Amino acid sequence: MSTTRTRLAAAALALCAGASAFAQTAWPDKPVKIIVPFAAGSFTDLAARSLAVELGQQLNQQFIVDNRGGAGSTLGANAVAKSAADGYTLLLSDNSFVIAAALYPKLPYDALKDFTQVSLLAESPSLLTARSELPAKNLKALIDLAKSKPGELTFGSGGQGSSAHLAMELFTGTAGIKMTHVPYKGIAAAISEVLANRIDVAIASLASGMAFVQSGRILGLAVTGRERSPLLPNVPTFTEAGLPSFKTDYWFGVAAPAGVPAPVLAKLHQEIVVASEKPRLKNTFMGQGARAVTNTPAEMQRRVEEEISVWKSVIARSGIKVEGL
Repeated sequence: MSTTRTRLAAAALALCAGASAFAQTAWPDKPVKIIVPFAAGSFTDLAARSLAVELGQQLNQQFIVDNRGGAGSTLGANAVAKSAADGYTLLLSDNSFVIAAALYPKLPYDALKDFTQVSLLAESPSLLTARSELPAKNLKALIDLAKSKPGELTFGSGGQGSSAHLAMELFTGTAGIKMTHVPYKGIAAAISEVLANRIDVAIASLASGMAFVQSGRILGLAVTGRERSPLLPNVPTFTEAGLPSFKTDYWFGVAAPAGVPAPVLAKLHQEIVVASEKPRLKNTFMGQGARAVTNTPAEMQRRVEEEISVWKSVIARSGIKVEGL
């Protein structure tokens, strides 16, 4: 009897394990929430909605975008970190995710331990813009002008500690110049001040400034990346303009809470790769100056770790401090 009971128990455990595996591989069997840690209207939001459409069609399930902006993207990220690790709550963020991890000493989550990185989704070059009346009409002239007038030239950003602020601190450090930071509530406001000739320069994603460069209302001095953007063919890369060591792109990626089951992670990653090849998604991204691109969860994890380290160094060197968190 003892042997029989042992065999029955083993069979029951095997059935449970099989049922559990089936449940995992059957994901998703209910709607999936994609949290965007920014307000609607940003490229991050557009990327999430474009991905949601493709995944919904591929998996015959609803993917719902939930905008939870605030606190430098940390409110939305925290909501995902505290969610069940079952694959039904995802985060679609940008490089603000790594900047926040480097900038805030007391986040309510651990960016490395509380998330499972799934995949990169898109990359966009950084575009350095300047006011139309600035005497410097190219990157070398800007650097020379800034060296001749330390601290007199101004640059705008989307706020203290924002991605645009840190990108400019990296730029000034790389170029060996000093400029004065003028923070605004959002990068759109900073670009508006460049348009109005009230500040000298600002760096932003290609989508944020390209229309004004195309129309000639502001200057496009350089873009990051190996090649010129086909949307701004007359704007040189930083390498062509004489500053090859300056490299920082805007990226957009998908993450899940730590501990998501391996079969769910594998399936989600596979479906994101398939979605990234769809013409509709690729063309939507391309129209915003971005390109669809994926990587493996391990590669994305390494990128997050490396960039947190880079931004910590930039923050320490420039002495950036923010209130809260």
